[in-house]
Amino acid sequence: MFKNHPKGLLGAALSNMGERFGFYTMMAILTLFLMSKFGMSGEEAGWLYSIFYGAIYILALVGGLIADKSKNYKGTIIAGLIVMSLGYAFLAIPSLISTKWIALAVLLIIAFGNGLFKGNLQALVGQLYDNKEYSDKRDSGFQIFYMFINIGGMIAPFAAVWVRNWFVQSQGYGYNSDLPGLCWQYKNGTMPTEVFNGRFTELANQVSNGTPDMSTFADSYLNAFNTGFHYAFSVAIVAMLISLVIFIINKNVLPNKNKVTVNEAKPQMSQEQIKQDAKEIKQRLLALFAVFAVVIFFWFSFHQNGLTLTMFAKDYTQLKIFGMDISAEIFQSINPFIVVFLTPLIMALFAALARRGKEPSTPRKIGIGMGIAAFAFVIMAIGSIGLPTFSEVEAMGGLPFDQRVTPWLLFATYFILTVAELFISPLGLSFVSKVAPAHLQGLMQGCWLGATAVGNFSLFLGAMMYENISISVTWSVFVIVCAISMIAMFSMVKWLERVAK
Repeated sequence: MFKNHPKGLLGAALSNMGERFGFYTMMAILTLFLMSKFGMSGEEAGWLYSIFYGAIYILALVGGLIADKSKNYKGTIIAGLIVMSLGYAFLAIPSLISTKWIALAVLLIIAFGNGLFKGNLQALVGQLYDNKEYSDKRDSGFQIFYMFINIGGMIAPFAAVWVRNWFVQSQGYGYNSDLPGLCWQYKNGTMPTEVFNGRFTELANQVSNGTPDMSTFADSYLNAFNTGFHYAFSVAIVAMLISLVIFIINKNVLPNKNKVTVNEAKPQMSQEQIKQDAKEIKQRLLALFAVFAVVIFFWFSFHQNGLTLTMFAKDYTQLKIFGMDISAEIFQSINPFIVVFLTPLIMALFAALARRGKEPSTPRKIGIGMGIAAFAFVIMAIGSIGLPTFSEVEAMGGLPFDQRVTPWLLFATYFILTVAELFISPLGLSFVSKVAPAHLQGLMQGCWLGATAVGNFSLFLGAMMYENISISVTWSVFVIVCAISMIAMFSMVKWLERVAK
């Protein structure tokens, strides 16, 4: 796989894999943690989730500026790993995270560390392919890099859920995804009598193997559940430290752009050449920002996987497969698993097309990806027809098992969304590294992540729709958004192809 690629790719990929393992350990459980810890509605958790997820990417702009100005990409990356480790350590302390605002402050520390790390490591990978020997391998190099990101993400949800469930069981309880919300209803005095006498009492008896005092049970179960979440965050600390060690060991084989030759002779340029150079840079920047504008809507839709799709798994999906009980968070492992499985196949497909001279350009691949994403939400919209609204489910104290949808609906949706992601995310990184002016590599990678941030800041709209309108209509909105983005991308393809040459 790494044959004919620059030596530094493996070290960068492994370092990013460790960091992503830690990050996705947290992201797998974050929405449900916020709802369970602070008794939030999905809409309220969506606001905090959106702020955090948006900040992760907008702060990549800051990280890019710092690295570009200091010319010290490696030092900035190391600082990012250390800052993230501190943030995860704070999250792992139950007594420290006493309010949602403290939780948000700690999440923003993690976001800042991520901003120092993420875009700059991507910029270093892009610089590996500035060498003419490897320039024709740029797209496949970023696909390999992206696959390793997802190896970490594939395992992370299982690690987080295992730690959380282990602690809940150590306190003498069983896991049930509906109980934290029901416990908060009981504590807040908003639980209907029929729910208290029915589903709440029934589930409490099941997970505690007895007939507990319900007031004591509500506090005790929430404490066990939430402490388990906190301890799950500690997995991310270990992952950060492993990533740091890998990066330090391999940093010498990565590009060393921080070294500046002071007395290097500069070629003389005519006024005509200067104008031509400025015109080319302007075209490159316009092309990049056009692509950034389109992918905003992809990320707004795709990153619902940690918000509304996770909520759908908890509220509407049968959490059982092949006779085994599963947790709602586990569905998030589908995406990275499929990335790892499909990346070699997608690479082989593109290589075969390239040999025949028929490989689509990178902008065209991105447009195709937007269409595939729209199709994924078509599947969700059709599969959700006839489901009750969230408010109706809440009034029932949860949807009975036999009224829930098959887990294969989410499996199919995640599969199709992942194919879309493989056409957009790694190839978008490749496009940015190829088109960005040399002196703006870190900043433009930061802008790519900044576009992701704009999409992420809008994620809460998904949670608002989820809790207030028909579930099927909610998914239909994402179909429309992705379809419009696909049309916009294809309308610009020829211009983008000229600029990228």
